Amino acid sequence: MRHGKYPFILAFLLPPVALYAIFVISPYIQAFYISLTEWSGFTSQATFIGLDNYQWLLRNEYFWAALWHNVLLLIALPLITIGLGLFFASMLNVGGRRGTMQITGVRGSSVYKVLYFLPQVLSVAIIGVLWRYAFEPSTGLVNGVLRAVGLDALTRAWLGDPSVAFWCVLAVLVWANVGFYVVLFSAGMQAIPRDIYEAALLDGASRFATFWRITVPLLWDTIQVAWIYLAIIALDGFAIVQIMLGNAGGPSRSADVVGLVLYRTAFMDYNFGRASAIGVAMFFLTLTVAVLSMRASRRERIEF
Repeated sequence: MRHGKYPFILAFLLPPVALYAIFVISPYIQAFYISLTEWSGFTSQATFIGLDNYQWLLRNEYFWAALWHNVLLLIALPLITIGLGLFFASMLNVGGRRGTMQITGVRGSSVYKVLYFLPQVLSVAIIGVLWRYAFEPSTGLVNGVLRAVGLDALTRAWLGDPSVAFWCVLAVLVWANVGFYVVLFSAGMQAIPRDIYEAALLDGASRFATFWRITVPLLWDTIQVAWIYLAIIALDGFAIVQIMLGNAGGPSRSADVVGLVLYRTAFMDYNFGRASAIGVAMFFLTLTVAVLSMRASRRERIEF
């Protein structure tokens, strides 16, 4: 029986490993090679040029401007989304009345969870189109609501104004993602024994103290995973920006992101070598951000 164990294990491991190597690892290797070539994508031959594409990348002002927008998303998106997710999850699970020793959520919390999660059932394309029309200056929902409440002075061409176009994209990304993390954090909070919250209530702990001293430490592993996922989303952002603002990345490229620079380089300038160089740079940047996030947020695990 022991003699036949290894062939049995290999029979199950080899097919998925082979598929992963063909469909995941192989494209990465090809991208690394293409980034060292000059290739239009329409010829069978690519001219090897070494690191010239990376030198071009270092001098490209559009790339650095787009990267700065991704950095802003990297800072703002996880902070806002996780903060709102934790707040809403706390209200839905332990935010009810405190008149008795029983800890409950706000009334109708199950309905709120469904409402918060609704954006997750929509594709990115639908979300982009939906909000593009919502931000329309004349017929859009946002300006319509402002006019209805007498705030006509605040109406504007939201996606046509360079000073607010980027922040509109950030707001849409938060709206699209916060519901998932509300449900995720709610599931984590439901696993925390109610005795801990009731003991804090007996000791006279305030809502903020309970949240900061109990909820956050006991959900830290979940928060860490959420931070990494949102960081990866922030380093992408291509689909939302392209659908809402077009290939130019908004007026004066005010909301341009690296993914959109890559798209323009490959499919509008027809330079797949430079586009691959951008992709390789973003690969290492994303990997670095993920590793640093895991190391920076590492702390001793709290058991309960």
